[in-house]
Amino acid sequence: MPVIVVANPKGGVGKSTLATNLAGALAAAGHAVMLGDVDRQQSSRQWLGQRPPQLPTIRGWDVTSDHIVRPPKGTTHVVLDTPAGLHGKRLDAVLKIADRLLVPLQPSLFDIQATHAFVAELRGHKRAGDVKLGLVGMRVRDHTRASEQLHQYLATLKLPVVAELRDTQNYVQLAARGLTLWDVAPGRVERDLAQWQPLLAWLH
Repeated sequence: MPVIVVANPKGGVGKSTLATNLAGALAAAGHAVMLGDVDRQQSSRQWLGQRPPQLPTIRGWDVTSDHIVRPPKGTTHVVLDTPAGLHGKRLDAVLKIADRLLVPLQPSLFDIQATHAFVAELRGHKRAGDVKLGLVGMRVRDHTRASEQLHQYLATLKLPVVAELRDTQNYVQLAARGLTLWDVAPGRVERDLAQWQPLLAWLH
């Protein structure tokens, strides 16, 4: 069962946007998906509460009577949304179960600095060789100075940049209704779906 973790210790980089839409893509492909939220803000769990029941199913954690959480029976793919400030024992616990880790970042100096330190921490972790790492540019605006600086920085990391997702209100508007790009007419989000294809190919 693949476990895909979305992580960056900086808040506001788009972790929940990436995690919810990834879960939506997997569910639309026919997989039995669990979206697990280990963020105190519970953004993804709140999003699941807004999701219309007629759409492809995305489930949350099963919680037992003794407060143990686990994926629901039959789950084939797990997507984990993680909190800001993910370090130490909490990072250890996440990496222990992760197969792939996606690191989202936006084209800002603060995101770049936080991501640089996080990637260094990941590379020095004892599980570094067991988890496949990928970077995702979030809210990228083409032909801007910020975008150029992001590209220059990403080139120094020598890690795969598996997608660059544009700055669009589509994600905001869909999230408010518990939807993903795969839950609306493709023509409405054609450009965005195209930007996701390299990421989905990398996962497979």
